[in-house]
Order: sequence, then C-alpha cells, then structure tokens
Amino acid sequence: MSTVRHTTISTSLGDTTLIADGEVLVGCRFAADDTSTFGVHTAPHGDTLLGRAVDEIEEYLAGDRTVFDVPLRADGDDFDVKVWTAVRDVGYGQTITYGELAARLGDRFLAQRVGRALGQNPIGVFIPCHRVIGADGSLTGYAGGLDRKRRLLELEEPEHLRGWRLF
Repeated sequence: MSTVRHTTISTSLGDTTLIADGEVLVGCRFAADDTSTFGVHTAPHGDTLLGRAVDEIEEYLAGDRTVFDVPLRADGDDFDVKVWTAVRDVGYGQTITYGELAARLGDRFLAQRVGRALGQNPIGVFIPCHRVIGADGSLTGYAGGLDRKRRLLELEEPEHLRGWRLF
C-alpha cells in the first residue's frame, strides 16, 4: 500500500502542491497540472504531515517563518543530494552564487552541474534553491519561474535593504 499523498493550496505564488511519502515531505510543486503520480489527494489539514507543511509554507509566505521544521526527503543521485543539502545551509535573507556553492562542495568548476541539480530540486521553497544567483548578482534559472524566484528573494530581503537590489 502506497503512503504517497498530496494536497494543493492557493498561495501568493499560485497553486502549490505539497507531496508526502510516509512521514516526510518529498515534493513542493507550483501549478502541477497532473497530480496523478502524487498519490491520493487529501484536504490541506486532513493529514498531519501535510497540515504541518501547509502551515509552515503559509507562515513563511506571510513573513512569520524563516526556517522550515517539517521533515524532508529529496530523492536524487549522490551529487544532487549534496547540492540540496548544501543549499539548505544558506540562511534566510542570504544568497550564494552557483560558483560559491560549487566551491563549498569542493570544486568551483562544477557550477553548471550545481545549477542542473538545483533545477531538479523536488522540494522548492523548503529546499531554498531560490537563494542561488548568478555570479553577477543576476537571477538565473528557477524551476518555478524567475518571477517566483524574485518574489521569494524580495520576501526574504531585510526591510532596510528593500529597493537596493542588483536584479
């Protein structure tokens, strides 16, 4: 019997589908047209774990949460998992370049490979790949779209810095 299930909520970022497997969150997707592979649909608070994830993302988008506590499991190859783990260390309101993240992983020349891994991040927002920017400060690639990436970075921007963006 499968324990995969999902719920879809309306957020300021658009419809957001949260996917759980057992006792961990395994997906956060925007505008998912086909949810048939995400298991059974549940009401947002009809499931304890998904209810926690809904509360946490709503608190985050309201500016009331800076760290997610819901347990996560991101499935990928070893390198992808290392990238997703490293990007979780980039704090709220901070950014890092693809090259800097690659250097943290041991080889600054792996920036493109880091970008590919981030593009396959299954748990957007909770694994904050939106915090990774181009070397020149530009917004580059985001599976949820650059408009969402910009809005997430603006949400996290300290009030005293608002309006002083490079992007």
